[in-house]
Formats: sequence, structure tokens, C-alpha cells
Amino acid sequence: MTRISSSESGTALTSGQLDAYLTRIGVDRPVSLDAGSLSKLHRAHLTAFTWEALDAFMGWPSSIAPSAAFAKMVEGKRGGWCYEMNGLFAAALLALGFRVTRLCGAVDREIMGDLVIGNHLVLRVDLDRPYLADVGLGDGIVEPVPLAAGLISQRGFEFSIVSADDGWLRFKNHAHGMAHSFDFRPDYADEAKMAATLGWLTQDPGSPFTNALAVILHKEDGYVALKNDCLRRVTVGGISEQRITSADHLADTLRTVFNLDVPKPGSVWEKIQTVCRDEAA
Repeated sequence: MTRISSSESGTALTSGQLDAYLTRIGVDRPVSLDAGSLSKLHRAHLTAFTWEALDAFMGWPSSIAPSAAFAKMVEGKRGGWCYEMNGLFAAALLALGFRVTRLCGAVDREIMGDLVIGNHLVLRVDLDRPYLADVGLGDGIVEPVPLAAGLISQRGFEFSIVSADDGWLRFKNHAHGMAHSFDFRPDYADEAKMAATLGWLTQDPGSPFTNALAVILHKEDGYVALKNDCLRRVTVGGISEQRITSADHLADTLRTVFNLDVPKPGSVWEKIQTVCRDEAA
């Protein structure tokens, strides 16, 4: 059963779905709703689920609804991107009793302007103070942080939140991050804007996700990231790279490195080859 409720924007998992989710991430139901419990859930989610934008890359159906994310990620053996990763996480947090707001974010707004508003879902969780929770950036924070301007250090990676223009805050990713930054407002939630942007990101030839494959999974000391045919292992100590050389190699990497059961890996490899040829031309 994948139905969550009739209103998808701020919905909670059912009791049975919550149990399945917690089993999937390997965490017991927290005994208290505090920053420590939130951090434990946040980190467990990121190490259990792979960030991946395969649906957009391949033109497969995609949805902003948390019920669709539950079916894909908990009932299926897939990951998700920001709308799915943070959408599922928010639905689980709500079921546990946390106060969660789905914020409308904008990746690379500092470069592209307001055109990109809605291309990122990020979460505000209100405890003793507001916290920024984000399991959907891919290679960003692994634990929630206070929602306030300041420097952030996690596992040796350096981040920051700074003031931008017109009441926006800007989260700056670490130096090796695929996304340089995203902007958000602490009280700005716009489901219609995100739904409209989802259509552009998954269908428009100009979308970065239709033109490049990105897959990321966090590890204890860093993360592994696949961009087209380049597999990178990133830690504070350095970066190592390996080339994917065939459809079988890709299928094995997705299965063993990223824990993904991806349909038609041969078709994914064919599109990667086409993208790489276009880039080289």
C-alpha cells in the first residue's frame, strides 16, 4: 500500500509505512523528539538511500508526491532526488511527531537568478530552535544544522549559510560539491512552484538532469558519486576516479556500489555514451 493521504504537501506516513521506513534505514523509533534523534534519522536516511536522478535522465515518470517516493524507495530498491529524498524524510518525520515545513529552494540561484526557484525541496524542522534538514542535495550535509547564518563543518567538509538578497538565505556547499549552493527562505513554502519546476527538470532538453546522469551515496568518511561514466570517491583526504567502461560495468556499479536495482541498465549506458559523445564533439 502506497497511499499516504489526500493532501501530499504536508502528509505523514501511515503507522505501517513508518515501520517499513525505519526498518529500511535501520533505526528504531526514537523515544524523544530532539536534535539528537533528528540527526540520527538524517544520517541513517543518507546512508540507506542513494541520491539519484535516473528518472529525469532517462525520461521515466517522476512525481513530487511522498507516496510515490515511498513506493519507489522503500517498497522498491531505488533512491531519489531532492523532491523524493526530502519528501519521504518529511513524511516520516511528521509521522514521528516532528514539526516539519517543506521549503521551496533554488539551487544555483546566485548564478541563474529567480528562474530556478522551485528546483529544490529542503526542510525546516522546529525543535528548541529551527533546524535546516536536507537529505536531498546529494553531497551536502549529513546531519541537520541550526537554521541561521554561520559556518558549518561536518566530517571535515566545510559549508556555510549566509544572507543573500530580499530575505533569502544561501547554503554554500563544500568545495567539491556538484551543486555550488542553494537559496531558501525560512518561511517560503510553494508546492505549486516546485511541481511546475519538476516538469521542466524532467522534460526540458535544457535541464541539467536530462543531460547528465548523477548518482551519489554517502559513506562514513565521505561519499561516492557517479557522473555519467566517471565514478568518484570523495573524502577530506582526496578524490579518486574510475571510468565505467561498459553496460555490464555500469549495472554492477549501480548494484554493488549504490545498492540500486535499476531497470534497463543497458539503455542507461547507451544514453551515457550519447551524452559523452556530444560533450566531446
